[in-house]
Amino acid sequence: MTRYLPYLTFAATLAFLLSPYLTDPFVGFDPDRFPVPQDNPPVQPAGYAFGIWGVIYLWLAVMSVVGITRRRDDPAWRPVQLPLILSLGPGAAWLWVAGTAPLEATGLIFWMLATALWALLRLPEQDRWLLQAPVALYAGWLTAAAHVSLGIALGGYGLFSAEIAAVVALSLAVAVALVVLWLRPQMLEYGAALLWALVGVLVANLDKSLLVPVTVLIALALVMAALGRGLWAGQRARGL
Repeated sequence: MTRYLPYLTFAATLAFLLSPYLTDPFVGFDPDRFPVPQDNPPVQPAGYAFGIWGVIYLWLAVMSVVGITRRRDDPAWRPVQLPLILSLGPGAAWLWVAGTAPLEATGLIFWMLATALWALLRLPEQDRWLLQAPVALYAGWLTAAAHVSLGIALGGYGLFSAEIAAVVALSLAVAVALVVLWLRPQMLEYGAALLWALVGVLVANLDKSLLVPVTVLIALALVMAALGRGLWAGQRARGL
């Protein structure tokens, strides 16, 4: 069975990459699909931040092609492939689900995140740019995206105001990130993707009340501190 994993990973990645072309363009959850309509929710990053998907798609494509060519029989890649299949395969349906059922889409994206983190924690030390970087970038952005979906749902179902929902969701995202970066401090691409998302949230809230921007600034400081720890640990390891 394991010999088929590279091909299944390629197929799951291909489905994930093709999904934007098979669904209507996604511009955010329909505000009217929530009991409390969520127009321009503060937890959502500025639109430009979603451009990172282009980089993620390209890097995942390279990874999947290398996986069936140069690394087809590499045992170091095997532990990563099953969780990636379980993340990218169902993830191919996310845009379609998000267009009609935001609550179900929130559950699905947390599944994608959980399996992506599983893949990240099983990454080998070699092949940083061919395997580690695309998986870490994908998992980092999903950490942000899943919690953005959660923040919108918390506000949309009236559990919190939109701003408090944003604070709760961003705090949870950073808590997850700090655990990941403590366990795998060398995964700088993971932290970079989350930083990109947090800056996008900051930009989207510059003209609003201070609660969300202050929360984002604290989150940025914590994630940068964790990344600094990873860089310092890497320098010390190379020095030894």
